[in-house]
Amino acid sequence: MAWHRMEREEWLPFVSSGTRTGHLAVTRLDGSPHVAPVWFLLDSSTGVDRLVFNTGSTTVKGRALARDPRFAMSVDMAAPPYSFVLFYATASIVDDPVESLPWSVRIASRYMGEERGEEFGRRNAVPGELLVFGTITKVVAEAEISG
Repeated sequence: MAWHRMEREEWLPFVSSGTRTGHLAVTRLDGSPHVAPVWFLLDSSTGVDRLVFNTGSTTVKGRALARDPRFAMSVDMAAPPYSFVLFYATASIVDDPVESLPWSVRIASRYMGEERGEEFGRRNAVPGELLVFGTITKVVAEAEISG
């Protein structure tokens, strides 16, 4: 295939495949950019596409999202034929460990496997850790860039 823009039917499984990490971009208090890798899920159970991830309340990410809920996240395939998806989203933050636990376990299970999902999920569903639901507002997705 040759380069093409991905539609939702293609980018949805692309970003959910395997253990691809997201590259989360937020704006620091001084206006400078901050990018960090995150484990994430893509959730459409509410009828709206959302990115779901954990972060600490005192991290650069957590503080930035509490101040300004807008963020961007990229997900890529870093080998030929090279593809990527860039999301723009608005965050809603949950700081309740009980509400966070099921999502934290699902996220951890994606990256650490079912056998360790509960262990890592419980580690991320504690006071001081946040669960972020990012409602997607825009998607730029391109596939097979070098194809």
